[in-house]
Amino acid sequence: MDKYIKVRKIGEGSFGKAILVKAKEDGQQYVIKEINISKMSNKEREESRREVAVLANMKHPNIVLYRESFEENGCLYIVMDYCEGGDLFKKINAQKGILFSEDQILDWFVQICLALKHIHDRKILHRDIKSQNIFLTKDGTIQLGDFGIARVLNSTAELARTCIGTPYYLSPEICQNKPYNNKSDIWALGCVLYEMCTLKHAFEAGNMKNLVLKIISGPFPPVSMHYSYDLRNLLSQLFKRNPRNRPSVNSILEKNFIAKRVEKFLTPELIAEGFNHKIFHKFGPHASPAKRPVQEQTLTSVAPAQKITKPAAKYGVPLTIRKSCGVPKKPNEKKPLTKIRQVRIVGGWKFILEMQIISEVQ
Repeated sequence: MDKYIKVRKIGEGSFGKAILVKAKEDGQQYVIKEINISKMSNKEREESRREVAVLANMKHPNIVLYRESFEENGCLYIVMDYCEGGDLFKKINAQKGILFSEDQILDWFVQICLALKHIHDRKILHRDIKSQNIFLTKDGTIQLGDFGIARVLNSTAELARTCIGTPYYLSPEICQNKPYNNKSDIWALGCVLYEMCTLKHAFEAGNMKNLVLKIISGPFPPVSMHYSYDLRNLLSQLFKRNPRNRPSVNSILEKNFIAKRVEKFLTPELIAEGFNHKIFHKFGPHASPAKRPVQEQTLTSVAPAQKITKPAAKYGVPLTIRKSCGVPKKPNEKKPLTKIRQVRIVGGWKFILEMQIISEVQ
């Protein structure tokens, strides 16, 4: 931290603290994420270093740039660019009920999709897509941030016991204790699109149990008819309960009304590098065919899926909810005992979950 001067704390969450800093060398402002890794084993720390290094090398105009990472006094520090325009969550709240135009929504949505495509094509999952993790630069460009940090956190013993999280973006499969995959990112993308269209969460409830039930089988309030059929239909596709029925991010970007906006945000070189489909050939002579992106069926994360998330441990989702969707319980399956304490905050519910694992059958 010797190279930086702390300006102020700008956030706090399950990851630790977010601190706005100024570089002593040039006065440039950055955000540093401070993560306590003191309880990690040496092997886990080494794994975290490798994973953060991968993120630091990922460069795209719609992804917050990771500058460097280092460790001091039992903490992992991740340095990234500072987005002066704030996050999408604050932008939505600032509307005070006045809906965004469809043009504005689609411009933002396309940029989020371009960022997600860049990640998914490289076999990395975001795992924490939400409006608070989507940022705006000074000139209004959308940048997706905070991906991969959840993977680092999953290594800590502390997270299994205590986690602060906002559960509105949980997919049905996560609620049913199934592993996270790329289609869970797509569900969360749908939640963000719905927020942009309605200024509200798609699924809300006063407690975790009812929220999970709504996500698994409940309806969501319809989006205003003020928006086009294409937009409303896309939203219904993103909210398919069966993850196999949700489109991949590549499929979303190939839809006519989405594809025609891509050239606004990517250079012909980047389009040629990332796309190989007839619909993009009209973007100009530079948009020559490129290598076909990795298909969603083969997408995996940096780590095996079963290690990515244990929703019961992370969010306290009761496994008995499975009965609601007809999924049989495994014989002799032991369930963790979960205590949930609810805390009301501005902007929605947050849940502080204290886990007590009684026993577990491997």
